[in-house]
Amino acid sequence: MGSFVRGLAVMAALLLPFAAVAEEWPTRPITVLMGFPAGSGVDVVGRMLQPAMEKSLGQRLVLDYKPGAGGNVASEIVARAQPDGYTLLIGTAATHGVNAALYKRLPFDVEADFTPISTLNDVSNVLMINPKVIDVRTVPEFIAAVKAAPGKYNYASTGNGTGTHLAFAEFVHKAGLDMVHVPYKGGPDAIQGVLNGDVCCIFNQVQTALPHYRAGKVRLLGVTTAMRVPAIPDVPTIAEAGLPDFESYTWFGLFAPKGLDPAIARKLNAAVKAALDDPETQKKMIELGNTPRYETLEQFKATVHADRLKWAEVVKTVGATVD
Repeated sequence: MGSFVRGLAVMAALLLPFAAVAEEWPTRPITVLMGFPAGSGVDVVGRMLQPAMEKSLGQRLVLDYKPGAGGNVASEIVARAQPDGYTLLIGTAATHGVNAALYKRLPFDVEADFTPISTLNDVSNVLMINPKVIDVRTVPEFIAAVKAAPGKYNYASTGNGTGTHLAFAEFVHKAGLDMVHVPYKGGPDAIQGVLNGDVCCIFNQVQTALPHYRAGKVRLLGVTTAMRVPAIPDVPTIAEAGLPDFESYTWFGLFAPKGLDPAIARKLNAAVKAALDDPETQKKMIELGNTPRYETLEQFKATVHADRLKWAEVVKTVGATVD
């Protein structure tokens, strides 16, 4: 019995330094990687939450952009990083749901290689068109115009297999349309393609569509959520506008590498909650068409698992592929 007690004492002594590290964390700036370029929806939300989270944590958050492969470049960096709480990722339903089905040889596991911290927000897409390319004002008019000219109209996305691609591919499938997909290297390039008239339309995130809509450069025909978006209350849902049962939205969330100390994970989760509870942050997010969404560590883990299964079915249905 004496040796057993001594063994426990030794183990406790060995664990003390790790407990102290978790207690003191963070003692230096935290890097937050994003798999999409500056100006993207992920970037907008990251910058909105940055001040409130820095206040809670008492350290700077350094936003680091590593776009590429539908967010996989940034995801791989974080998956391989030390689980010390100083390297984080803002991921999405695409990076941690879609990509598991779309890419057959990912160098990481979207569930096993990460510590999910919390969701940040839900994001609706909106059917955004260039009226100089396709002059319609409603979803039924859009469907009729495209059906009258099979193969004529191209739609943009932020890349093969991204949420914008799959949402539009599912829309095309359900509406029985013949359209050509044109993938871009990110949101800003895809939006510019619509503004230039190189493509007619895109399912764009509401927050990045609003400035162009308010400037009168584009029309918004319908949002992809089940309910209308408060920031654009006059824009109907796709379902009520003519395509029943259509719904497609994404979430953004905060991740750390696997093996993160549970105490640090709880601190990060609490910082997210404090940021999302901040009235000024909430106001900014809602004005840009976002719905703030906090989840506990356990709830977010379940969300990631459920979306991995959900998007696998969507990818199979629309036959999406990547090069």
